[in-house]
Amino acid sequence: MQGNGGASDEDRRNGFERGGWALGKGDDETMTFIKQTYHRADAFLLGRRTYELFAGSWGSWTVQDVPDWEPVLRALNTRPKYVASTTLADPAWPGTTVLSDDLARAIADLKAKPGGELQVHGSGTLTRWLLENDLVDELTLIVIPVILGQGARLFPDAGPDLALDLVESRVDAKGVSIQVYRPAGRPQYATT
Repeated sequence: MQGNGGASDEDRRNGFERGGWALGKGDDETMTFIKQTYHRADAFLLGRRTYELFAGSWGSWTVQDVPDWEPVLRALNTRPKYVASTTLADPAWPGTTVLSDDLARAIADLKAKPGGELQVHGSGTLTRWLLENDLVDELTLIVIPVILGQGARLFPDAGPDLALDLVESRVDAKGVSIQVYRPAGRPQYATT
């Protein structure tokens, strides 16, 4: 999941050098799905690293910089952003609130507010923590048909197990698959 957006210095930690692997991989329907997803959000919850990447790009771009991605740009710049961080002190991106104390309670409070979706994009460490703490209602995975061979993984080699119920699935003309899941507790294992 690391460095999917650009071949620049987007995310070079741990020697990662294969950035930009997702660009141009989806067809028009997949791009529309992504734009609609951002448009549907009432707020965004981000980990610190993703927040800094997004603030440095989406937070400074104009419609002229990303003309085909105006719905994403508009959503990210007009809707509230919450950052899970104990180190970010003074966020520069307007509309940002740092959640540093009792993260589980803060997120539960946000989820309890009336309205629509609190979305997480990227933020692998945060996503894993949310899953471990039963704070995910729905998980959308967009799988690009590329094997990177390096970089950060969404799901680590070892961690908690979780059953998922498939809600929606599609594959686009370029082989990009989108699966929408709802967490369904612990998986059932065969007994001997």
